Amino acid sequence: MQLGADHVRVHVPATSANLGPGFDALGLALGIQDVLEVRALGSPDVRVDVSGEGAGEVPDDDRHLVVRALRAGLEHVGAPQTGLHLTCTNRVPHGRGLGSSAAAVVAGLMAARGLVADPSGLDDDAVLALATELEGHPDNAAPAVLGGATVAWSVDGTARAVRLQVHDEVDVTVVVPRERLATVTARGVLPATVPHADAALTAGRAALLVHALAHDPDLLHEATEDRLHQEYRSTVMVSTWELVQALRREGLAATVSGAGPTVLVLGRVGDGDRVDRAVESLVGGSGRWVALRPGIAHGGATVERV
Repeated sequence: MQLGADHVRVHVPATSANLGPGFDALGLALGIQDVLEVRALGSPDVRVDVSGEGAGEVPDDDRHLVVRALRAGLEHVGAPQTGLHLTCTNRVPHGRGLGSSAAAVVAGLMAARGLVADPSGLDDDAVLALATELEGHPDNAAPAVLGGATVAWSVDGTARAVRLQVHDEVDVTVVVPRERLATVTARGVLPATVPHADAALTAGRAALLVHALAHDPDLLHEATEDRLHQEYRSTVMVSTWELVQALRREGLAATVSGAGPTVLVLGRVGDGDRVDRAVESLVGGSGRWVALRPGIAHGGATVERV
């Protein structure tokens, strides 16, 4: 496989995984995007320029996650490795449960798709499978690739995903804290087993959530109840769990976004003022939280040759 371009641009959305009961399966693409430009170089040099989130913190060489994913994509289709100049404009918050690592991995793989002469070897199925190998689970990668709401699963170790229809009235708010939380920390407090009754309730709510997202947003509050993972994680994100519970007492469909500590609130278009008032009454003036209404990104990651 030969390279077919030397300059590509990628857009990739933020994502929220789990959505409450859909642990490691459900995900939603959000209207916050990272933008990546990649130039293939005639020398073996690698240069990574980052602005926005992660600037001055992430590696600027071959260790950068986008570079590692891009190289995995080139290797997958047998394309030659090359020197690279990456320009990353990052808007997806890091370490907040909004899929920043999945965005980086998918961006690198999509960049590889744009660089190679025949992109069919890196179609959506291949990108999802490779991203899951790098990420460990597909719940964030699936909506980053496909857009909208997704259900992801694995068959014999290979990730699969389908896109869900989302009702036109569904809207989303994210309440983002200043603090970060590593996914490995949030996963580390999960128990090896849970009570059967809790697992059964959560499975039922996950099924209901698919229906609520597609057909009946009025059921979102009931459909986002979870007993599988969120409360167990409360010890490492106390403020997040307190905010989730307080918002739910107000009748709002609040969940932990991904591994946290961001709070996701699902609702109807037009509910924004109600959400804002609730958030303001609970955490307003603290300076620790920012409420955003990014909307749902109905399209996934894209790549164009420049």
